[in-house]
Amino acid sequence: MKAGFIAGEVWSGLRRNLSMALSVILVTMVSMFLLGMGLLAQKQADTMKGYWYDRIQVSIYLCAESSLQPNCQGQAATTAQEESIENQLRAMPEVKEVFHESEAEAFERFKEQFRNSPITGNVQQGDIPQSFRVQLGDPTKYAVVTSQFERAPGVASVQDQEKVLKRFFQIINWITVFSVFLAGLMVICATLLMATTIRQAAFIRRREIGIMRLVGASNWTIRMPFIIEMLVVATLGVGLAVGALWLGLRLIFNLGFNQVVLNQALIGAGDVWSLTPWLFGGVILIAVLTSVVTLRRYLRV
Repeated sequence: MKAGFIAGEVWSGLRRNLSMALSVILVTMVSMFLLGMGLLAQKQADTMKGYWYDRIQVSIYLCAESSLQPNCQGQAATTAQEESIENQLRAMPEVKEVFHESEAEAFERFKEQFRNSPITGNVQQGDIPQSFRVQLGDPTKYAVVTSQFERAPGVASVQDQEKVLKRFFQIINWITVFSVFLAGLMVICATLLMATTIRQAAFIRRREIGIMRLVGASNWTIRMPFIIEMLVVATLGVGLAVGALWLGLRLIFNLGFNQVVLNQALIGAGDVWSLTPWLFGGVILIAVLTSVVTLRRYLRV
């Protein structure tokens, strides 16, 4: 089998079926891009879980004179109640650290966190009660603290960040599932389009194929140009998808989030490169199998 002959047949086939080849490239690119986005979203979720779960805090808000919670009964927490709560927290083995945050400190933190939000002007010092911010040794033990203090004297409410983060990560997981589902549909479309492209190319070159059979060409000699054509267009599609993933990651994370959200755990270009071999390997396998099966059924070779 001469390399020059195969290269000529591949170039001829791509030139004759340029529109179909471009269609395969675009569909492959979109499917691999969606799949990559879904996998990267899950990677980001896992990265953020590892980062944030070590920083989960339980906030125990103390009663103020303006508190409406039934447990407060319109009275602010006394000094004795504050000391009792703090002593109990420090004695618990599940608690790693305890921080007391006054109303003034809570107000300053709120203004910093929501400095770009219009709601800042509607909140005044004293609207956010003082609290104990509890750092847990094991974030999964938040229920122990919550159950012990949510009805304790002087406690208005107990809030754990795990519930908020759990909803956030559930949303990311659903986005991942949806992206992978769409990618799966696009992969099916790409496979069907590959098969259609091969059949059309084989129909156009049916005379050449007949001559090759007459001169005793082997089945693999006949198959190889079609297989290489699919490998070329599929590889181009994956290459464009990887480039789009890298560019999107750079623009969104490196030049976007990193300039706004500091000291956060974010994925990077290395995560794209770690996906690249799997994306290329999967598409190459699909292209080869689709080509072989289609040619066997359509050309009986």
